[in-house]
Amino acid sequence: MQIALFQPDIPQNTGTILRLCACLDVSAHIIEPAGFDTSDRNFRRAGMDYLDHVRLKRHDSWSKFEEWRAEAGCRLVLFTTRAAKSYLDFAYTASDVLLFGRETAGVTDAVVAAADARLAIPIRPTMRSLNVAVTAAMAVGEALRQTGSGNAGSEIAGSAT
Repeated sequence: MQIALFQPDIPQNTGTILRLCACLDVSAHIIEPAGFDTSDRNFRRAGMDYLDHVRLKRHDSWSKFEEWRAEAGCRLVLFTTRAAKSYLDFAYTASDVLLFGRETAGVTDAVVAAADARLAIPIRPTMRSLNVAVTAAMAVGEALRQTGSGNAGSEIAGSAT
C-alpha cells in the first residue's frame, strides 16, 4: 500500500501524513511542486523524528509520477470530495496507490482522468471536507484492513504481556 500527495501545500498536513506512513509501514510519494520547502520547521515539527523512517519517493512532476506508476503497475485510487463512491464500498489491493490532492485546490483534470478509481469519505452534506491527513488515515486504515497488508499491526507497541 502506498500514499501519494499531489502538490501538497500545507507542511503540517504533509508531515502528519508522512508520520502516518512511517508508523504503518506504508510507502509515500510527493508529487512536486510542493507549496513549501521540506526544511520548513512546521513540516519537520509535524513529522518529528518519524520522517527518517519513511520510504519516501519524490517525483518532479505529475508526468514523472505517471512514468513511475506505469513501470510499477500500480492502480491509482483518488480520494476526492467529488466522487460518488464511498471508500468503504471499494475493494483495495495491496499494490494500490492512494492519492490525495492539494488542500487548497485538489487535483487537475488530468489527474482525475488518470485515476483508476475515485472515492469519497461520506460526510454530512453541510460540511465541505475533512482535513487531508484525517482522510489519509481513514483511507489507508480501511485499505490495510481489507488487504491485511500492514506490518504495523503485527505487534502492539506498549502492550503488556
